[in-house]
Amino acid sequence: MTSVPRPAILTLPAPTALQRALPNWLTASRVVLAGVFFAVLTLWRFEDSAAARSQVDWMLLGAAALFGIAVATDALDGYLARRWKVESMFGRIMDPFADKILVLGALVFLAGPDFWWRFPDGHPARVSGHGIQISGVYPWMAVLMVGRELLVTSIRAVLEGQGVKFSSDWWGKWKMILQSAAIPAILIIIAAAPVRPDAAGAFWKGDPGRVVVDLIVWTTLAVTVLSGVPYVARCLHVLAQRRERSSHDAG
Repeated sequence: MTSVPRPAILTLPAPTALQRALPNWLTASRVVLAGVFFAVLTLWRFEDSAAARSQVDWMLLGAAALFGIAVATDALDGYLARRWKVESMFGRIMDPFADKILVLGALVFLAGPDFWWRFPDGHPARVSGHGIQISGVYPWMAVLMVGRELLVTSIRAVLEGQGVKFSSDWWGKWKMILQSAAIPAILIIIAAAPVRPDAAGAFWKGDPGRVVVDLIVWTTLAVTVLSGVPYVARCLHVLAQRRERSSHDAG
């Protein structure tokens, strides 16, 4: 009787030291890039900027580039870790931290006083308002978006601590993609759009730049808030199942 040869079992080579370390280095570099990005925005102020003088604002364009590079490391470190099968505890902890500190920190800066343009005395709009947020991101918007992240993070931490798998869904992924695109887009528009000397320029009501900025901000806000609804629904479903199970066991 002729024996059938068994198929050879493919064994993947063990990851090298560089392969194990590179995803973690990329994650750590994102935290560093976020710090440099925040430092640039700390030094920038609209009223003293090139953008306010109808010039291309290279400082803001540099900030947008830093943000874009940081976002690229987010896509790359996860891809490499999965491809090389080198997921680590450091990556599981630091990767979401780096994402949140970069995006939420950027939103806080965009909602801050450095992106505020105060109407001068005699300005036509002075009678109806005292200024305008150049970025389109007002503090209450930042609070809503930060609150959404804190709520979902809290839900995930509690449920996963009790052994319930609570991974991100496509809503969460699209929310992150939209935020990552919206923030540099806002910076680029502010840096490149012309500014009229008698108003807040391209960022006053009706001007194309302002319309685009508002569209980006309101779309991002809506998607961010709505993306938290499935997580809350899943949490309520899990809690309802546990109550039913407890009632059944007690009965």
